[in-house]
Amino acid sequence: MRVQVAVVGGGPVGMLVAAELAAYGVDTVVLESRAGVSDRPKATTLHARAVQCLARRGHLPEPAAPYGRARAGGSPFHFAGLPGLVITAPDTEPEPILKCPQAQLERQFEARAAAAGARILREHRVTALVREPDGVRIEAEGPHGRVVCTAGYVVGADGARSTVREQAGIGSETHPATVSALMGAVTLPEPDALPAGWHQTPRGWIVARRDPDGRTHLRTLNCAGAHADRHAPPTLEELRREVSWIAGREIAMEEPRWLGRFSDFTRLATAFRAGRVFLVGDSAHVHFPIGGQGLSTGVLDALNLAWKLALAAHGQAGPGLLDTYDAERRPVARRVIENTRAQLALMRPGPELDALRGVFSGLLAQDAARGHLGGLISAQDTVLPEHTGGHCAGPGAGTFLHNALLTTSTGDADVIGLLRAGRPLLLLLGEKGERHREEARAWDGILRVVRARPTPEVPYEALLVRPDGYIAWTPGGTGLAAALSVYFAVGARAVRP
Repeated sequence: MRVQVAVVGGGPVGMLVAAELAAYGVDTVVLESRAGVSDRPKATTLHARAVQCLARRGHLPEPAAPYGRARAGGSPFHFAGLPGLVITAPDTEPEPILKCPQAQLERQFEARAAAAGARILREHRVTALVREPDGVRIEAEGPHGRVVCTAGYVVGADGARSTVREQAGIGSETHPATVSALMGAVTLPEPDALPAGWHQTPRGWIVARRDPDGRTHLRTLNCAGAHADRHAPPTLEELRREVSWIAGREIAMEEPRWLGRFSDFTRLATAFRAGRVFLVGDSAHVHFPIGGQGLSTGVLDALNLAWKLALAAHGQAGPGLLDTYDAERRPVARRVIENTRAQLALMRPGPELDALRGVFSGLLAQDAARGHLGGLISAQDTVLPEHTGGHCAGPGAGTFLHNALLTTSTGDADVIGLLRAGRPLLLLLGEKGERHREEARAWDGILRVVRARPTPEVPYEALLVRPDGYIAWTPGGTGLAAALSVYFAVGARAVRP
C-alpha cells in the first residue's frame, strides 16, 4: 500500500493525528498492534492548553451558551500531592481541566479519523522501518500475513518502547528509575480502611479513588529504590503488602483488576524529527506520571504537528515549516520532565522534605506562586520561538490568542469558531489593519481573512493566527509577507478541512 502519511500507534495521540490529517484530505493509514481499545484505566486529565486547542479544532462539543460564564476561582488541583494549586483560564475559554478517560478519547478520535477517510489497520505490528530518499517503507505483521506500506511521512505514536524511534535511529536522553510504584483496582472488604484521597506517610504515598462500581483504584509510591524487575507483572499479594507497609497497618483487598507497575524512569528523544519520520507522545517523551500532564502533552504534540504535516503532504508548506515541530515541542517536553522530577523530589520522605513541603504549601496559597505553577502544569505559559530567521515577528508573536468575541463584517464570531475550520487566520482590525491586506495577496488561497472592529481583548491592528491558536505575526517586526513565507508556500491553497 502507498499512502501520504502512516501513523504507527493507535492510542489517543496517534488517532488524533490521524483524525486531523484525514480531515485535511491527507491519505492516512494507522497501524495499531492491538485488536481494540483497552478500557484499562490510564490518564483521565486534560489540562487547559490542550482543552483550548481541542476546542479550536472542533474536538469538543460546542457549548450550549457562549464561553464567558463566571467561574468560582478556577479548578482545584495539586502540586506534588500538595493541595492548594488552582488552575485558572480566561472566562472566555472552556473549563481549565477536563476529566475524560483516555479510552473514551481514543474511541472519539478513531471515529473521527475513520469518518474522515483514514484507514485503521488493527492487529498490525510494525517490524521494520526503512528511510528512503522519497519516503519511508514500513513492514508489518497483520492477521493475514506480512504487509508493506510506503509512506511519504511516518508519525511514531507507538509508546515508550517505540519501534519507530528505534528503527529511525533516534537517540534518547534517559534517567534511570529511582522509585517503584504500583497501581491497580481492588475491592476493599472494609472500604473505610483507606479513604479516598492522597495519603502520605514516612514510608511513601498512597493515592486512592473510588469508582461508581465500588472498586478502589490505588497508586503507591515507594522511594526506597527502583524495583529489581520493573517488567515483572505484580500480584495482588504484592500490592496488598506494599499498601499495608506504606499505610503502617494491614489493609485487606481482593478481586484485583488492571494491576501494573511504573517508575520515575524518564526519556526525552534527542530529536522529534528525523527526515520524514516524526515522534509524538510517549514515543518522544516519558516521565513520572504526576500532575496529569502526559496525555495533554501528547495531545499538544499531535495538534502542533498535524496541520504542518498536512500542508507538507499537499506541497503547501513553507521550506522550514516541518522543522518548527521539534523546535517548538521538544523544549516543552523537557520542561514537563523537569517539573515532574521536581514534584517527585518534594514527595520523597524525610524530615528535611517535610519542612520543604511546609514552605511549599505556603507558596501555593500565594497568587504569584499559583500563577507560575498553574501555568507550568496547564502549559498555558508556553511561548513558541520565532521562526523568522532572526527577525522580530512582532510583539505577542509566539503567544496564544485567547478566545474573544469579535464583531466581524459578517456578524459576531469568536476566535474558537473562526479557527474551527483548520485554516490559518489573518485578522484585520479596523482601518489600520486593512493596510496589511495587500502583503498577503500571494497567500489568499490558504488564508481565512476576517475583518473585525478593534477591541481591547485583541490589542493589535492585525495578526496572523496559526490553526492551533498561536500567534505567528503581529505588526511591529518583520513584514507580514516574510512571516507568511516561513509557514506557507507562495500561492498555497487551502487543504480540505
